[in-house]
Amino acid sequence: MIDGLRVDKWLWAARFFKTRSLAAQAVSGGKVQVNGGRARPARSIRVGDQLQIHKGGYEYAVTVLALSAQRGPATVAQTLYQESEHSRQRRETLREQHRLAAASTPRPPSRPDKKARRQLRDLKW
Repeated sequence: MIDGLRVDKWLWAARFFKTRSLAAQAVSGGKVQVNGGRARPARSIRVGDQLQIHKGGYEYAVTVLALSAQRGPATVAQTLYQESEHSRQRRETLREQHRLAAASTPRPPSRPDKKARRQLRDLKW
């Protein structure tokens, strides 16, 4: 069994990021905190560590349950961590707010035709 694992490798294996280099950039950029403190990509994490991950406007607060150096299917990746209920609720409410904001944005019923495109272009210039 693995005793410790690089945080960027774990984030990649747990499918928070598509590539390991994206995970390393997020950790270097301060988007990932380990046990309440800023970390470097080579920081070793262990089972039981608390991670806060800021990704795409959402925040995940997770506890590491298992370590894996290999990226597997999403069902296996979800067994590597447990997200706190408070974190899950915040993400759900934020997702609902984004959905409602997008629904209330006025949209044209169809794509503008050639005449309407010309009018828009003339309006912009």
